[in-house]
Amino acid sequence: MTKDYIEKRDGGYWVAGTRVSLDSVVYAFLRGAAPEGIAQSYPVLSLEEVYGAIAFYLANQAEIDAMLAKNDREFELLRKQTREANPALYKKLEEARLQLPSPRK
Repeated sequence: MTKDYIEKRDGGYWVAGTRVSLDSVVYAFLRGAAPEGIAQSYPVLSLEEVYGAIAFYLANQAEIDAMLAKNDREFELLRKQTREANPALYKKLEEARLQLPSPRK
């Protein structure tokens, strides 16, 4: 008997029966997070579901990587458009950021 860990809906991939996107699991995995750590970060997911999501990604890596790259490009375009449409807001945000104390190392 096979189990589907991933479902496609709303134009994206999701861990079946949850609101956790495959993107979230994949980005954590690509950053080097262990499946156990990913499961801790998303308590709604079982360790089995995390492994299932990773297995789905690895079996469909070219397609998923292309989708992630497309989403990243769209995000950057929207971010650029937002900055251009609201320059005063972003200037204030940058000024406020510069006022913050620098983090200790």
